[in-house]
Amino acid sequence: MINGESKIARLRWGMIGGGRTGQVGYKHRTGGLRDGTYQLVCGAFDLDIERGREFGVNIGIASDRCYADYKELIAKETARPDGVEVVSIATPNFTHFEITKACLEAGLHVICEKPLFFTVAECEEVRKIAEAKGLIVGVSYGFTGHPLVEQMAMMVKKGMLGDIRIVDLQYTHGFNAGDDANASEAQKWRTNPKTSGPTFVLGDIGTHLYYLSEVVLPHLKIDKLLCDRKAFIPTREPLEDHATVLMHYDNGARGHLWVSSVDAGNMRSHRYRFVGSKASLEWTDSFPNQLSYEVQGEPVRILHHGMPYLENETNAIDRMGALHTEGLGDSWANIYLWIAQAIDAKKKGDEAFLKTHRYPGIEAGTEGVRWLENCVRSADAGAVWVDFK
Repeated sequence: MINGESKIARLRWGMIGGGRTGQVGYKHRTGGLRDGTYQLVCGAFDLDIERGREFGVNIGIASDRCYADYKELIAKETARPDGVEVVSIATPNFTHFEITKACLEAGLHVICEKPLFFTVAECEEVRKIAEAKGLIVGVSYGFTGHPLVEQMAMMVKKGMLGDIRIVDLQYTHGFNAGDDANASEAQKWRTNPKTSGPTFVLGDIGTHLYYLSEVVLPHLKIDKLLCDRKAFIPTREPLEDHATVLMHYDNGARGHLWVSSVDAGNMRSHRYRFVGSKASLEWTDSFPNQLSYEVQGEPVRILHHGMPYLENETNAIDRMGALHTEGLGDSWANIYLWIAQAIDAKKKGDEAFLKTHRYPGIEAGTEGVRWLENCVRSADAGAVWVDFK
């Protein structure tokens, strides 16, 4: 069980984006500051320089370390003996590649929002830079730090479900069911191809589903997929606010993924169901402390987090204990801790640790972008089956 005790050196940490008007900045800080593993020392929080500086001071950053933009942050922090070591990028999608590349070239580790970049080619370029510099690129797939996600992965690994046959994934909500006339700035950039990239909901929320399925089912690979996407609000075209993806896996399994931001009234967010030849697992972030384990011919079992009947690996990342609820902030804290452990291992040259250590890194970000490229290729060809490549 995690208790906040740290065995690695505290990292000097900065943020690019994630200021007062951002939607994800506080989630990053909730994760990064939870265990004292990171110390937030600087930031370029906002395109509005004065608003960004005021915000930074209000959360405890020295005024002279609240910068106008990422270029000033890099220039001034790398000149300091106590300068920043790792930065989180919580900016619109179209800036991720440029900022990540600049930070890596300056010798800084990076934690970036998803989708990581627009193309696999950009991912490969960044991977080469990170490897050459001996740096870590983490990706904020914040839902996969929940203990019961680890439990699902361990149960699949032990064969408790049998052969995997069906993968059913859903992440939907209705907060974009209306038009964008009164949308926030954070929402407007997500529906603009120039700033969002080739997708809206597929990249914004669909990649969460895809990565979590990779964590639970690392042995399954997609052979081909079919993506059907639509903008129910016409001004969002050519991007989608609703999409369905069918997937054929290399073991013969079938997958179905539904993402939508026009699912009016839905507040259950996302759901995962993995069906095998012996049993099924179902988990939702609406009830993140419970996992439904359904063995054919037997009563349904509800597994609860923090209990001794769970796998040791599951309870090792639990934070609250069985009688107390764990939420999204706890999951983000685990993600940030795992990335910090990867950074520490990279500094020490402990490649053996990195080979077995699970955290959402450049490979996870790249595969998410690869999945998006295939989805767009299928949808733009008229919702046809395409070989996954």
